[in-house]
Amino acid sequence: MRTVRRLLYRDIIGSVFFVALSFLSLFYFIDFVDELDRINRIGGGAARAALLALMELPQHFYELFPIAVLIGSIFSLARMAQSSEFTILRTGGLGPTRALSLLASLALGFALLTFVVGDFAAPYFERQTEIVRATFAGNLAQGRNGAWLKDRQMTAAGERNYSVNIRQASASGELQDVRIFEFNDLGGLVSRIQASRARVDANGLWRLSEVVQTEWLGMPTDRPGAAAQELVRETHLAELNWASSLNAGVIAAAVLPAGSMSTFELFRYTQHLSAQEQSAQAHNIQFWRKAFYPFACFVMLALALPFAYLHGRSGGISLKVFGGIMLGISFVLLNNLAGHVGLLKNWTPWIVAASPSLAYLALSLAAFGWLVRYR
Repeated sequence: MRTVRRLLYRDIIGSVFFVALSFLSLFYFIDFVDELDRINRIGGGAARAALLALMELPQHFYELFPIAVLIGSIFSLARMAQSSEFTILRTGGLGPTRALSLLASLALGFALLTFVVGDFAAPYFERQTEIVRATFAGNLAQGRNGAWLKDRQMTAAGERNYSVNIRQASASGELQDVRIFEFNDLGGLVSRIQASRARVDANGLWRLSEVVQTEWLGMPTDRPGAAAQELVRETHLAELNWASSLNAGVIAAAVLPAGSMSTFELFRYTQHLSAQEQSAQAHNIQFWRKAFYPFACFVMLALALPFAYLHGRSGGISLKVFGGIMLGISFVLLNNLAGHVGLLKNWTPWIVAASPSLAYLALSLAAFGWLVRYR
């Protein structure tokens, strides 16, 4: 059985990575053309565009690898079926259950690779791409768009609610044009802190620079003319430290596009949104989709296995590979469609994320069982 495993794994892995390399080459060329057009506007060159396009490959690999697994494994298994190699393996004792277990072990390795690239390599290189692009532009303040955040703190005077607006988050991690609005437990505006720059550490301490602090002291009670002078107090400070539960991880998750977050970042941000009584449906769906995405490799190999049981005369390899491409595209479309419909209908997030994979897995196992029994 070790020889059979080595034969199957070597052939399938070679085909899968050949397909993945072909996809990445195509997307690298497309990204290179886009980056060349963008960087020429700031006086850059082809070498810089090539570097930026190269740094975007991990994200493309993560997105395309399950489809590469499907197409590569279909090509490999269909070729083995056409040359009667798989028929000989079946005659030698490779039953359906053993074939499924062998491919499941291989799918586990593919799933681990997808998880590592998607949770570690792709987010890291995406952040580095933003830094490199801002450096080439000569302006480290260029970065991702801002966000609105909420924070709730309990004090001796009662509950304090904060709404924080970040206009822009730079590629270097610095926040630009920060505004912090403080409300009391009745919803009244108490103070506003406006800072031109801010940095946040892992414990939630905000170090604000060039601060203008405005406090609303309350309604005047007597001598309206004199009390009005004290109604609003404005203070200018060079620096100010503000303690909050919004740590650097939450800030990074808030300003990052949901598709580029790691699984842990998505989970942490959804927990924060739920704790602040904010809508977390979109990020919950994205979290469960990202959590289940590596397991799409199991679905892809299960979809490919029935092609090994088709006789070589029932269609050429090119036709089967084309069918695999169509299956992969339909899976991606259904996955995206389920996410949008689930968001509109407010369905349970993990069901929305898992249903496309479960549907295609059931389809592949049904086709596999029918071929084993009747063909």
